[in-house]
Amino acid sequence: MEHRVAYKVYYEDTDSLGVVYYANYLKYLERGRTEWVGAQGRPIQTWNQDGYNFVVYSLSMKFKQAARLGDLIEVVTTVSMSSPYRARFRQRVECQGVVLVEADVDIVCVDGARQLREFPQSLLEG
Repeated sequence: MEHRVAYKVYYEDTDSLGVVYYANYLKYLERGRTEWVGAQGRPIQTWNQDGYNFVVYSLSMKFKQAARLGDLIEVVTTVSMSSPYRARFRQRVECQGVVLVEADVDIVCVDGARQLREFPQSLLEG
């Protein structure tokens, strides 16, 4: 199931050409993942307090078009498990239905000592 969250592009997000600076898409994607977790019933900080920490293992991004100052963009997120310890977040940034950026972000789950631990089933079942 897709999860969507919208953001307005502010001046601080853009470069001198008035388009979103490429590194800022990482922030939008992170926000999308955080909102996805919260939509499953518990905010991410609660998971962290219980010893479940989610960190980026790898990512790939394709930039297709630029978002511009004042645009309303949507971060669209879906999740699948690639192992008991790793989830793949397929994400895209859209503006008015046009795909601007596509990303695959692999996230691993670690405990407070930074050791791998299995993703909690209750998070994945929402």
